Amino acid sequence: MLPHGTQRRGATERLPKTGGRLSRQGPGSWESSQGILRYTIHEVNGSLRVGSDGINRCWWCGDDEQYQRYHDTEWGWALHGENRVFEKLILEGMQAGLSWITILRKRENFRSAFRDFDIDTVAAFGDDDVARLLGDAGIVRNRAKIVAAIGNARAAQKMIAEGQSLDELCWSFAPPSRARMLTVIDEIDGHIPESKALSKELLKRGFRFVGPTTLYAFMQSSGMVNDHIEGCERLPAKPKAKSKKKAS
Repeated sequence: MLPHGTQRRGATERLPKTGGRLSRQGPGSWESSQGILRYTIHEVNGSLRVGSDGINRCWWCGDDEQYQRYHDTEWGWALHGENRVFEKLILEGMQAGLSWITILRKRENFRSAFRDFDIDTVAAFGDDDVARLLGDAGIVRNRAKIVAAIGNARAAQKMIAEGQSLDELCWSFAPPSRARMLTVIDEIDGHIPESKALSKELLKRGFRFVGPTTLYAFMQSSGMVNDHIEGCERLPAKPKAKSKKKAS
């Protein structure tokens, strides 16, 4: 599972309009009839692409600079901290039905609107805040997702008040490290037993928009799972997972 909404690109992909007719100049390279190079990512194979900077990356980030930075410095890197883990959970839930790049481009707006995802602050949001968020064009204005985010903050707040940790709970479901790196994108499933088990646990605790597929994407992005493809030149440091719980 890649960042939600990512699609494999091929010869029929939609490209930005440039004026003039687009023609393919080689694997991954397109040019308009006006001579403007529009797409300069070249395929290494079905799983890697080398960008204009000469770096091999997992194919899904393409040549978008913001997506490349996210791939290089965040995706698969161990994420810790109550508020940061909460933020990632909420943004993955907000992404449901959309593409991750859409959320990434709105992330700073989300951080501002949700007060940097401080759990106690979001837990205290009321009807006026819901109305404010629904009127904020800089975020995803979906009432069910907004209400769920506030409810999730209250569920996380309750855990912390009881001496528990959202960070530690999520990491306790991290699966064992892969015996080898992935080599083909098709090896990545939409969920794993551990994401199903974590989903079940969070739902039991009152969280919403935390289905197994959403949580697998969460595990990938927060470093619980390393799904960078073999040959990718931007690999995260190996995470130190905490005690694990068996998937059920």
